Amino acid sequence: MKKIITIFTLIIFTNYSYGQKKLKKDIDNDGIDDTVFIDSAKSTIVCKLSTLNFKSISSKPIEILNETCGIRNSKNGFKFYNDWMRAGYENQFRYNPKTKKIQLIGMSRYVLGNAFHDGSGESSVNLLTDDYIGNWNYYDMKKGELITVPTIKTKMKFENINLEDFSEDTYFSYDEKCAELFNKYKKIKMMKK
Repeated sequence: MKKIITIFTLIIFTNYSYGQKKLKKDIDNDGIDDTVFIDSAKSTIVCKLSTLNFKSISSKPIEILNETCGIRNSKNGFKFYNDWMRAGYENQFRYNPKTKKIQLIGMSRYVLGNAFHDGSGESSVNLLTDDYIGNWNYYDMKKGELITVPTIKTKMKFENINLEDFSEDTYFSYDEKCAELFNKYKKIKMMKK
């Protein structure tokens, strides 16, 4: 009996570790539950809103869709996350009543870096205010220690992105802008030594 309970417990934890692939929630604030899910066959995020008669709204294909991806509930909508072994990202969406579309309102990412944690850190951008915050580190080979770059606070502008426009290119664009800021502030920190 103990073996059966142990196996059952492991199955439950395994299912939770791979993330929630479906969320039922009132996203468009009309009192009726809507549905958001990951269509693994098409590699897309799909949202069915009651205000649109549950017609499917899909993201563009996300080529690198990991087993450890999923949908999470958020206060004003939902989050899509996609994690790798040493990095990952999260995208927050909410319903825009003016446009009647699901709008991307925030992005965040984390990187564990290499074995020395060079390039490790995390960042986020609020797409409603364009506020970017990044906390990054680099490894100083001469000193043999991890150096923290002062917190980066700046503006990062993106055009409005709706669910049907969203793809991994959205994330990669954010990743590139983030890397440019990290390299710029890393050089500044290194010159002050």
